[in-house]
Amino acid sequence: MTAPLGWTPAKTNLLDMLPADAEAVLRRFAEQNGERSFRAVQVLQHLWKAPRADFEAMVELPIVFRRLLDEHFEIPRLALAARQLSSDGTEKFLFRLRDGEHIETVAIPDGSRLTLCISSQAGCALQCSFCATGAMGFSRNLRMFEIAGQVRETILLTGRKPTNIVFMGMGEPLMNWKAVDPTLTVLNDDNGFGIGARHITVSTVGVLPGIIALGQRKEQFRLAISVHAPTDALRATMMPINTKYPLADVIEAAKAFDRRVTFEYVMLHGVNDLPEHARQLAELARECKAFVNLIPLHAGGAGDFTAATPQQIAAFARNIRERGVEVAIRKSRGKDIAAACGQLRVERERRRTPVGAN
Repeated sequence: MTAPLGWTPAKTNLLDMLPADAEAVLRRFAEQNGERSFRAVQVLQHLWKAPRADFEAMVELPIVFRRLLDEHFEIPRLALAARQLSSDGTEKFLFRLRDGEHIETVAIPDGSRLTLCISSQAGCALQCSFCATGAMGFSRNLRMFEIAGQVRETILLTGRKPTNIVFMGMGEPLMNWKAVDPTLTVLNDDNGFGIGARHITVSTVGVLPGIIALGQRKEQFRLAISVHAPTDALRATMMPINTKYPLADVIEAAKAFDRRVTFEYVMLHGVNDLPEHARQLAELARECKAFVNLIPLHAGGAGDFTAATPQQIAAFARNIRERGVEVAIRKSRGKDIAAACGQLRVERERRRTPVGAN
């Protein structure tokens, strides 16, 4: 069959491959075009380890070879739609994907640490009542290069490599395991970003098949479970997914996960912040030796909830600690830049200029 006039074959996306596969493809391509195989390693290091914007920027490669690479391969960028810097140093990025969807990434500095909060889906189908992302609905799963690409873009934009990665951005990562699984490899692999597995956390509402799959990986990736209520009755009113994955089943899965588990618990005044809730949450945490992370509600999230006061959160934490469970209160970051997940995308879709946007 003859190709249509003017038709050119699609370029191979190097960022949608595992590092080992990309190296094999590049090595074969170099040899077929009269270059020595070490050129593959040179290209590989600029995909993730020391990202370059495009082939032209890989100046150690011969010009002719760079042009050949550009004819046959692509290293797609995520288009920056907005960028905000908080007074506390937190930085938020809104990226536009090829199909017009938008996703968010947040960089949180803390001394020598830089935590990057990345998205795994455009929107979210779970509709948790306190979450801005859930309120916008679900568009689609992200591909591997779009998830890992958030890390790549922030390095290119800021010149700083993150020390920690958390899958706590838009979407439920374990409902996109097909893309999250290889992304974890790219994040951790020495020929990828080379970030230690214990510095990579996957957060889930409790998608049981995904928890099992994550636990079967040999690397020591961390698991965080969005609990947010210590009983099925209360949790079901806040998180519809509790009907499919009841709290008792989620706790059993956490007990079987052979690494440390964190409970994420957003503090909602008059809803889940009573002393009885603290006692019940401590009992759940003791069952699976979980660490409890209390999260102040970010203003502008979703719903008509009121944030528990700092004093109420501190008392709740003491109540848990007195029962022998480790607990911490997460610092609220980026209040002045709508840093609750989903807010920046919602603002853009409403055609408003985000506060502080470039």
